[in-house]
Amino acid sequence: MYHRENDAMKKIKELNNEERPYEKCERFGAQNLTNIELLAVLLRTGTQGENSMQLAEKILYPEFSGDGILNIHQWSYEQLRQVKGIGKVKAIQILCLSELAKRLSKASAEGELNFQSPQSIARYYMEDLRHEKQEVMKLLLLNTRTRLIDEMNIFKGTVNAAVISPRELFVEALQKNAVSIILLHNHPSGDPSPSKEDILITCRIRDAGEMVGVSLLDHIIIGNNCYVSMREKKLF
Repeated sequence: MYHRENDAMKKIKELNNEERPYEKCERFGAQNLTNIELLAVLLRTGTQGENSMQLAEKILYPEFSGDGILNIHQWSYEQLRQVKGIGKVKAIQILCLSELAKRLSKASAEGELNFQSPQSIARYYMEDLRHEKQEVMKLLLLNTRTRLIDEMNIFKGTVNAAVISPRELFVEALQKNAVSIILLHNHPSGDPSPSKEDILITCRIRDAGEMVGVSLLDHIIIGNNCYVSMREKKLF
């Protein structure tokens, strides 16, 4: 609730200048603003009977989740439009803020990206995958120097060996002249522990790759700020 960051519930126009988020940022710097205040600055205005900080609180601390700032990534356009005071412009602003945050995190990890290091791979793709509400499987195609040729999402839903076709996967790899591949997928629960189905899929794809001359280097499962490398765990 709003008291988590500031007990004051006064309208912004009733606050002293140094208490208003915009003026506070100008005077003390953005690093001294709370999460609610930062979002309030970006929203700029509230609605009748509700100031921008109260509106920001509803976005960061909705009734359905206590994740705070991470809730920015959970809203869809349709859900945002259902919030009183969030129109088309504000909904798009919030969605763009979410995407920008993901890209900033990915860009900061790019300099350390090494496709022979599960840790650097997981860090680079963490923001792409950990906020997904469904399981998403990503395919990375690599050349002889273990450098990325291409990447693509090959499946979205419940990862199941019956619906993931190694044939289609390796058609993509062979068309792009890849010599090795890496698989990544997320667990929306936040726990990256491999399931029996994950191990079965991985072994099927490894075996198919050996037949066509394309090596499976790893299958990395992404959780909430954590990961499991199935190669490191010797699960295939």
